[in-house]
Amino acid sequence: MNLFRTKPIAPSPHVDAGEPVEGSLEGEATLKRVLTARQLVLLGDGAIIGAGIFVLTGQAAAFHAGPAVTLSFVIAGVACALAGLCYAEFASLLPVSGSAYSYSYATLGEIVAWFIGWNLILEYLFAVATVAVGWSGYLNGLLGSIGSYLGTSLAIPEALASAPLTFADHRLSPTGGILNLPAIAIVLAVCWLCYRGITQSAFVNNIIVTIKVVVILLFLGFALQYVDPANWEPFIPPAGEPGQFGWSGVMRAASIVFFAYIGFDAISTAAQETKNPQRSMPIGILGSLVICTVLYIAVCAVLTGMLPYTQLGTPKPVATALEAYPDLLWLKTFVEIGAVAGLSSVILVMTMAQARIFYAMSHDGLLGKMFGRVHPVYRTPHLGTVFVGVVAMILAGLLPIWIAIGFTVYFAYGMRRSVLNQAPKR
Repeated sequence: MNLFRTKPIAPSPHVDAGEPVEGSLEGEATLKRVLTARQLVLLGDGAIIGAGIFVLTGQAAAFHAGPAVTLSFVIAGVACALAGLCYAEFASLLPVSGSAYSYSYATLGEIVAWFIGWNLILEYLFAVATVAVGWSGYLNGLLGSIGSYLGTSLAIPEALASAPLTFADHRLSPTGGILNLPAIAIVLAVCWLCYRGITQSAFVNNIIVTIKVVVILLFLGFALQYVDPANWEPFIPPAGEPGQFGWSGVMRAASIVFFAYIGFDAISTAAQETKNPQRSMPIGILGSLVICTVLYIAVCAVLTGMLPYTQLGTPKPVATALEAYPDLLWLKTFVEIGAVAGLSSVILVMTMAQARIFYAMSHDGLLGKMFGRVHPVYRTPHLGTVFVGVVAMILAGLLPIWIAIGFTVYFAYGMRRSVLNQAPKR
């Protein structure tokens, strides 16, 4: 019966009541409570806006939904909002670092919490590796663009920027690559930043989010004049095979673009480092979801208005749309900068979240004590951060992106469904 024992909910400090904002009510010093509601919103934007807006928009439109991909993002956004409401309420009740793991422990029992905790670990690890591989591709594209302006080649050789292994015919096969060095490098840099402190990590995230939002707004502002409403007709293309256009295609695209929303739940892992979690966590989770959904819908509408949706099925649909209009080619480099910045912040937030899941599970005795240790100076779960970095670098350096994406979506979907099942009943 001990497998189903629940963890009692301990009282948490309330800033408005003058209680201590760091450590427990008994005065134990742990993680630093320094984050505000605005920083949480930016952390959410940093985690969510990434590969989805720069890649999945075109793929989903070209092969599944056509111009109705905007509806697909609305549907996926509503589904995430339902889970987000649950996360917001749980994060207010349990302002700790464990996210869905801690919520499960308090409601469903230890064995369920252990299972969900490990799913979270796998989700975040594969998410960090997946986005790092995507970051590597965008960095090479950016270096190629800069090199073309300078009249030289700055791109990293393919053998040093691609996975050495792929999965074909039910077995691993070599690709001819050596190692994805850029992917390893970005994971290493982010882990060093997360090791140094939550304040420094939030500050860098604020800068990165500002850059990528400015880039998105630049794209929307300058590309809007090239939108042709005729490209939106028919808005929902006639259905073909199951999942290809029609309403079944819209729903299929919604399941695909769900990947674009992965990350909003990572905000809840920062609850133990938030000054006033009872007020700030709901603002951070729901505020970031609203902002990102609006940006996704706007980008989809402009993209499908600039080009017929059948031409957007490329790895870089935004760049493809810009290339069709010579007057907008100058924006291409800015879009690549925005993509590199956007993916960097995703890696940052996911790495932070993973180390804090380790921290929570360690304090509950479900992982080794080393993962629960806090750096005496930087006040971060430093050993957990180092472990996340090492494993993520191995995955990012060796795996192709499509394998990592599959694992990430699988574990993420399981977490959203688990939280919805735990939602408090009224």
